[in-house]
Amino acid sequence: MNNKIRTIIIDDEPFSRDELKFLLENDSDVEIVAEADSGEKGLEMIMTKNPDVIFVDIEMRQMSGLDLAKTIQNMKKIPLIIFATAYPNYAAKAFRVEALDYLLKPFDEEQLQETMKRVKDRLSFNEKNEQTSPIAKLAVEDEGRIVYLSPSEISYLYREERETIICTKDRKFSLKAPIKELEEKLKGYPFFRTHKSYLVNLDKVEQLIPWFNGAYQLKVVGKKDEIPVSRNYVKSLRAHLEL
Repeated sequence: MNNKIRTIIIDDEPFSRDELKFLLENDSDVEIVAEADSGEKGLEMIMTKNPDVIFVDIEMRQMSGLDLAKTIQNMKKIPLIIFATAYPNYAAKAFRVEALDYLLKPFDEEQLQETMKRVKDRLSFNEKNEQTSPIAKLAVEDEGRIVYLSPSEISYLYREERETIICTKDRKFSLKAPIKELEEKLKGYPFFRTHKSYLVNLDKVEQLIPWFNGAYQLKVVGKKDEIPVSRNYVKSLRAHLEL
């Protein structure tokens, strides 16, 4: 990552903006390029300032933070989204719009540092990927055609007999390649092995449900299937998912 992280803070509470700005200014890699006191002004700043990351409150007058996040999903370059809110009950909805992280007020300096590490890791990966592999997609066959899937389209994949089934939000595709080979290809993307036969896109995870004997099940956005999580993987999975 060669340049400073262009950052916008969007919050209708001046004190919260000032607190977050003070904490972020301690990070020499961060440049705060704009502040906004509403979702509407935040959207305008995003369109004109081209930020790398936005910190956005959820409950704001008129346009909420969730509405703002949904609005920018069709942009060519979508900034990383960090929700900064006093309300923990919006977490599931936040990750449906592929937020990178979710910070609770009052802000904890250590948690903010962990969030910024995730931001830097993601931006460094994106920069490296743009330089070395501008088009990196997984080729799958579909009724005699070759379909190219972006890793971000994949919700999860699993091994069934002698095939690997790749699940997107709306479709399923099958490959002969073993899951271990696909896991290697998807390195650098947010995929996690939850079970010897399952590989899950962490950006799509919505729920973690206790099952039995220390095992869990996962649900991902837009899918009814429950994905097994072996007890050996639970601790590491939670460390990747939680603040």
